[in-house]
Amino acid sequence: MGQNMNQEKILRYLPWSLAIFIAVIFVQSLFFKFTNSFETQHIFGTIGEWMAGIGLLEFAADGFAAYGGYAVGTVELIGAILLVMRRTQAIGAAIAFGIISGAIFFHLFTPLGVSVIINESGDRDGGQLFALAVAVWVFSLVVIWLRRDSMAALFGSRAAAHEQTQA
Repeated sequence: MGQNMNQEKILRYLPWSLAIFIAVIFVQSLFFKFTNSFETQHIFGTIGEWMAGIGLLEFAADGFAAYGGYAVGTVELIGAILLVMRRTQAIGAAIAFGIISGAIFFHLFTPLGVSVIINESGDRDGGQLFALAVAVWVFSLVVIWLRRDSMAALFGSRAAAHEQTQA
């Protein structure tokens, strides 16, 4: 009986703890993205140059370099808001998973790298941004899994409503 209560407490509080961690990481980063800090300019500028260099995404490179921080920050803000409400926590976690998957991709497969330049002196963060991205990625998957019932209910009810309108 005692072990069951401990499991119930863990399952009750774990998704909240992870969701709040993700939301705090996202909200904390908004200052840098919305003020267009040096770090943001470096990150999105490096990715923009990479996009232009591969040719396929050249059409979007300048816009991404100039406005990518604002766009990503806006989506992160929406995800953070959704994460702190029980009913929308799974959707917020799915948004976090998508955004952070992109961040991890750019860290690993572009000149941005795992250790990012953080100031005009050329100092690097030692991989802190990347480590936080990996933590957010894992935690968002856990929240999605733990809140899969609400995700299924949301999409299940929409699917059922769609089926009724088609009949």
